Amino acid sequence: MMAMRILPRYRTLLLVLLSFATLSSGFAEPSRLPEIGVENIRRVFHNGEHNAFTDLIEWQGKLWLTFRSCPDGHMVFPTSRVIVLSSSDEGKTWLPEHEFSVARRDVRDPHFLEFKGKLFIYTGTWWSGDGELPREDYDINKHLGYGVFTADGKSWSEPQPLEGTYGHYIWRAIASPDGETAYLCARRKQSYSELETGAGGTKIMEGALLESADGINWRFRSLFQEEQGNETDFIFEADGKLLALSRSGGGKSDLARSEPPFEKWQRSTLPAYIGGPLLTRWAGHYLVGGRRNGDQGPVTTLYWLDKKQGELSEFATLPSGGDNSYPGLHAFDDQRALVSWYSSHEKDADGNVITAIYLADLVRKDGGAE
Repeated sequence: MMAMRILPRYRTLLLVLLSFATLSSGFAEPSRLPEIGVENIRRVFHNGEHNAFTDLIEWQGKLWLTFRSCPDGHMVFPTSRVIVLSSSDEGKTWLPEHEFSVARRDVRDPHFLEFKGKLFIYTGTWWSGDGELPREDYDINKHLGYGVFTADGKSWSEPQPLEGTYGHYIWRAIASPDGETAYLCARRKQSYSELETGAGGTKIMEGALLESADGINWRFRSLFQEEQGNETDFIFEADGKLLALSRSGGGKSDLARSEPPFEKWQRSTLPAYIGGPLLTRWAGHYLVGGRRNGDQGPVTTLYWLDKKQGELSEFATLPSGGDNSYPGLHAFDDQRALVSWYSSHEKDADGNVITAIYLADLVRKDGGAE
């Protein structure tokens, strides 16, 4: 059979059409994942207390770092408080900016939100009373979200209860691309069940998406987890869809997608348990961080996420052990980023385990090639 001859002027057109067909069919060659070095690992805060649950943001020309500190430990105590530090030199040195607590409540899991010209910090709070709350008395129905905010980084509001969050354990928040609406992760008991008491209560937990126009008053939008509702981070995609990564059970995590008005969700499963999840984009890829349970115990791990294939590619394990995870991340550009986390892998001079806040630089080693 005579070979078909393709005239030069049509050859380029044919190659373009073939490339388009390959991309459309989903069989395109994936871009090479960035090669990342973890450098300048340092402990940035330890005061002899239990320090945990970090978040990072850049705002008004500074980096901001927040976390919980408690003299009595990890569990539920009214002695806990949220600490806020800032850095004007890309994370080399840090200065105290603010701290707050809520009377007779345990504050934990602080997270930033930049919204309508203000910097908010949200915290979920357990009702704890005057002392340590026994685990069998934990009641998420008494949970209440609180927030503080500032317009200049110097003057901060008093902690305010967030309307619409009673009975919800709030977590990360995100602002819509147009800046008009904020969305918040809020997990709760199904039907706010009080039929069972104690830490467990009903076995069914929901992950609810709440929305707000002012950052203080919240209302229900939808459920992104109908069972095993848990800690969730969000990211908006270029097409306006909302992507949600959730800690789940059974050694796995959940990935959910929704398009405006975010009432219906498509869910899939990721083959890894991620505690205290982080979801963001960096260097042209989706980045996931959090705690995984390794052979030597729990460690804080960073992954690249292929959301189409539902696959995770681990690229770094941060120095960590024991009680650890809850990372935050700020990207300076496609070549450099800063990651925060907490961990209990070190000891003090007397040999006692400490739980401290750590930072590391993430540096791209492949020259930015895709």
